[in-house]
Amino acid sequence: MLLHAGCYGPRKREVRDGMQKISLYDMDRTITVRGTYTPFLLHMVFSRAPWRLIFLPLLPFCFVAYGLKLISRGKLKTLNQRMLLGGAPKLADLQPHIERFAEKVLQSNRHQKAIDQIEADRADGRTLVLVTASYELYAEAIARRLQFDHTIGTQLEVDTAGCVRPKILGENCYDDAKIARIEALFTQQGWQRTEAEVRAYSDHVSDKAMLELADEAIATTPTPKLRRLAEARGWKIVDWR
Repeated sequence: MLLHAGCYGPRKREVRDGMQKISLYDMDRTITVRGTYTPFLLHMVFSRAPWRLIFLPLLPFCFVAYGLKLISRGKLKTLNQRMLLGGAPKLADLQPHIERFAEKVLQSNRHQKAIDQIEADRADGRTLVLVTASYELYAEAIARRLQFDHTIGTQLEVDTAGCVRPKILGENCYDDAKIARIEALFTQQGWQRTEAEVRAYSDHVSDKAMLELADEAIATTPTPKLRRLAEARGWKIVDWR
């Protein structure tokens, strides 16, 4: 089991022979240039059911409710999903559209330097883990194309009939919630934290906990707030634009 992220300081562990080398990558605005959540929903609307555009005027009200803290980020996601994706579409019917969306992301919405770093980490024998607040529903298709070993994302309920429900399983995989999912992956894979050297990449301060648990934290094209934190912690800063 991992220690709580706050127990970790900015230090780089010496890599010994036989150590598990793991790279944790955020996705949106770390690997991609822009966010993927809204583009994914719009892609699905235009590909499957353009008539659902009638719900677009309602979306700002959902965002206002979230901004006023009347609903959680997870609830915001499920409301948007219900309006634009539908209440219970078949996963098998969604999959071809998901695959096309993943192709589009990697063609026109990726930092090439991020792709180069992923390839360098893979060549170095590192286990690649995508850790994102985006839906696993489509993040997995992106991760598969980039040859990641594992994908951690926000999970949606898929019922016994293979229908995708507007319901998040567990927590929205955001901020500190990522840590529990990383811990679960360590347990599932039988990895020992004391025998692993972890590197983490992110652009946003919401990933502070993930960066803190890493032996090597890398702020990638960071937001101003993360840049200030990285400078204070002595974390490496790179610009992937």
